[in-house]
Amino acid sequence: MLRIAVPNKGSLSEPASAMLHEAGYRQRKDRRELVLVDAENEVEFFFLRPRDIAVYVGSGRLDIGITGRDLLLDSGSQAEEIMQLGFAGSTFRYATRPGTATDVSEFGGMTVATSFAGLVTKHLADHGVDAAVVHLDGAVETAIQLGVAEIIADVVETGTTLRNAGLEIIGEPILESEAVVIRRTGDPSDDPKVQQFLRRMQGVLVARRYVMMDYDIRVEQVERAVALTPGLESPTVSPLHHEGWVAVRSMVPAKDAQRIMDELYDLGARAILTTGIHACRL
Repeated sequence: MLRIAVPNKGSLSEPASAMLHEAGYRQRKDRRELVLVDAENEVEFFFLRPRDIAVYVGSGRLDIGITGRDLLLDSGSQAEEIMQLGFAGSTFRYATRPGTATDVSEFGGMTVATSFAGLVTKHLADHGVDAAVVHLDGAVETAIQLGVAEIIADVVETGTTLRNAGLEIIGEPILESEAVVIRRTGDPSDDPKVQQFLRRMQGVLVARRYVMMDYDIRVEQVERAVALTPGLESPTVSPLHHEGWVAVRSMVPAKDAQRIMDELYDLGARAILTTGIHACRL
């Protein structure tokens, strides 16, 4: 069986399980379950702390896993990213009190507090900065107020929490993170079971981004209409019983669907319908 690590809690957990469910895999009904066997799909799921997943995959104990890019890089494990999953996006940045520093190059001799010590230590080394790094588990913004550090490095969404603590974001982002699929570094890329898993997950990503659009239009307007709905390869165009009319079917980006419907209507298209896509293979 393919052995897959899945986050058991936190912001990665529910979206990961939802995506796996959409991909056709069984998922646990009880949060206390630590192992779930999906015999039909020949997969065994292990529900682990997100921070530990890269360690298990990197050691070869598990085949692949779902975790955050930030957690993967912070772990220092022998694991690598093989697919982006498009959820749990975050930005990792430095912050400090106004007037302390404006860029990472000015951190020399200072202390940086963070929950991602491995990631920050490497980032400072890459920039040739000699600064101390203190590891804290959560709520790092209080480290400056309590005198533990002059700088913090943390996940930033809106920046409201940092501003409320009297801090300002400085320098360029350390990392743009999101949920990713990982495997052990050096493992073969053509493993059939892994490739099947990746195809399923890719199918979910595409199904979430696109809708199927159907409409009827006069033959004289077909070329202009299909220019709006080119599809992935090309649209399906079928003659209707009503002479001079055709039916068109095509995948279109979900975010553009309403605008495309308006433009098709202006061209004379009628019976314009959109339907969700639950799964696909491209």
